[in-house]
Amino acid sequence: MKLLEFIKEFFTTGDIMETVAKVLATLVITAMYFVVFYYARKRNLQLVSYIFVGVIVALFFIALFDIPNIQFYVYFVFFALFVAAMHFFAQDFRKDIFLKAWNNKHDFDAEDLGRADLHKSVTEIIKACQRLSKTDTGALIIVGSDIPDSITDSGVQIQAEISADLLETIFFPKTNLHDGAVVIMANKVVCAGCYLPMTQDANLPREFGSRHRAAIALSESNSDLTVIVVSEETGIISAMHNGKVKRYLDAVQLKLILDSAMGLLDAGAEETIWGLK
Repeated sequence: MKLLEFIKEFFTTGDIMETVAKVLATLVITAMYFVVFYYARKRNLQLVSYIFVGVIVALFFIALFDIPNIQFYVYFVFFALFVAAMHFFAQDFRKDIFLKAWNNKHDFDAEDLGRADLHKSVTEIIKACQRLSKTDTGALIIVGSDIPDSITDSGVQIQAEISADLLETIFFPKTNLHDGAVVIMANKVVCAGCYLPMTQDANLPREFGSRHRAAIALSESNSDLTVIVVSEETGIISAMHNGKVKRYLDAVQLKLILDSAMGLLDAGAEETIWGLK
C-alpha cells in the first residue's frame, strides 16, 4: 500500500464521526510530540528528539506494507512513546505548570519594583562572591527558574531574601551546609546544602575541583541554569552555563552573567555573553 493511499484511506474510511475522531487524535498526538521535542531541547537531550523522529519515519515506512490493523499499531506505538516521554519529562512539566500558575497569581503592575528587587539580589550575590573570593572560601550557587526537584529535595529549605551576609554564612567552612550548593530563584535563596552529580570529563583542567565539576555537569544537563563557583583553592570566580565556562570573573563580568540569568537582559544578551554568536 502506498503511503499516500494509506493516509487517504485512513482519513476517509468510516463514518463522519470516526473521521473527525481520527483527525482530532492526529492533532492531539502531533501537539504531544511538539511538547516532547520542546522539553528534549530544553534539557539539551537532542538524542531523544532524534530517536522520536526515527521512530516516526520508521512507522511511516512500515505503513507502506499491507499489514492488517496497521492503523491501530501506528497509533498504539505513537501513544506508548508519548506516555514514556512524558513520564521521563514529568518533573519538568509539573514545574512549568506550577511556575505558570504562580506567575499568573502574582502578576501585578509594579513591574519596576520586581526588577528593582532582582537588581538588588544581583548586587548582593556579587558582594558575597567577592568577599568569599578574598578569603578563598569555596561556594557553589545555582541561579535559574527551572531547578530539578532532585536538586532542591537534596538540600535544606531556606526560603529567604538574598543577602551577602546570608550567603557568606551558608558557605562559612564550619557550617553544615557549606559543602553543598545554594539554589536561587528570582530574589529568594530557596535552599542550601544541595548535592550535585559531578561530570566525568577527563579533559577538564586539573585545578577544577568537585564544585567546578558539579557545576559543569549541571549546566550541561540543564541549559537554562547558570552556576557560579568560587574556588576554595584560588578564590577565582567562575560561571558555567549550557556547558560553557567563564573564569577569572570580575564584578562587571559577573553582573552581566547574573543579569542574564535573572532575565534582566534582552533575549540576545545570553548568546553574546557566552560567545554563542
